Amino acid sequence: MILIAGATGSLGSRLTPLLSRRGIPLRLLVRDPAKAAVLKTDLIQIAEGDVRSLPALEPAMSGVSTVVSAISAFGRGAGSTRTVDWEGNRNLIQAAEAAGAEHFILISVHGAAPDHPIELFRMKYLAEQALTASKLTWTILRPNAYFETWAMLLGEPLLKSGKTMVFGRGENPINFVSVRDVARFVDLAVADPTLRGEVIEVGGPQNLTFNRFLQIFEAQTGASGVKRHVPRPAMRVASRLLRPIKPMLAQQMRTAYLMDTIDMTFDPSETLRLYPTLTPTPLADVLAQDYPRGTKAAN
Repeated sequence: MILIAGATGSLGSRLTPLLSRRGIPLRLLVRDPAKAAVLKTDLIQIAEGDVRSLPALEPAMSGVSTVVSAISAFGRGAGSTRTVDWEGNRNLIQAAEAAGAEHFILISVHGAAPDHPIELFRMKYLAEQALTASKLTWTILRPNAYFETWAMLLGEPLLKSGKTMVFGRGENPINFVSVRDVARFVDLAVADPTLRGEVIEVGGPQNLTFNRFLQIFEAQTGASGVKRHVPRPAMRVASRLLRPIKPMLAQQMRTAYLMDTIDMTFDPSETLRLYPTLTPTPLADVLAQDYPRGTKAAN
């Protein structure tokens, strides 16, 4: 049995149909079972649990051989990157060990490091360290920013209201990858034992600025509108002022500031050489699937 933590998120929701094709029983770990009830089948179970509570994970781990952790607090309301991406993953690892699971697939982030300026990257690094120090066999995937997430954050407002907000100048190149491509790597890691003990960098085919991202979004969807840029100094001030009262929003503002300033590019050629069948998907193709021309919202 495979347990998917974060099953209703951007990646988890793509993983469920992909992995279910293998005929392996799946158990979806969710905080709100009602949101996943429609997914329940003879091969798909729903387990209620919160990764922030170790005791709550124990029942969900019964009989599980492989754990896929697709959890993240970034951009979500439940918990912080520390309580979810670090402590939540640590709880999953400990629960998997205690239950006798064999393999743990961790979705980390490209650039995870102990001294990275973005907190999410530091918390993912701590999760990686906990996993590699455990008794579990493991595979670590390090994807870049998801096309789908940023299409929702940047593009959908143009479709819905004719205006959107870009944090910073929008001229810093960033590597993006389709969440579907990341799901394909997870599927391969489940099936191919040679990927155990591997750290795999999963990048996309394009380094795009936010401004160029929006140009492609407009060309593909036919959307157009006003693009307001939030100045960098305003983001820095807001991240400090919001920290005591809205720490998650403050963290997001600081992340947005850093995404507009630090090197976030990636060369996918080495990953493509190692995994030639997993060709990365360009943004235009992602948008053609998710936003057919004339649509008013994401599918």
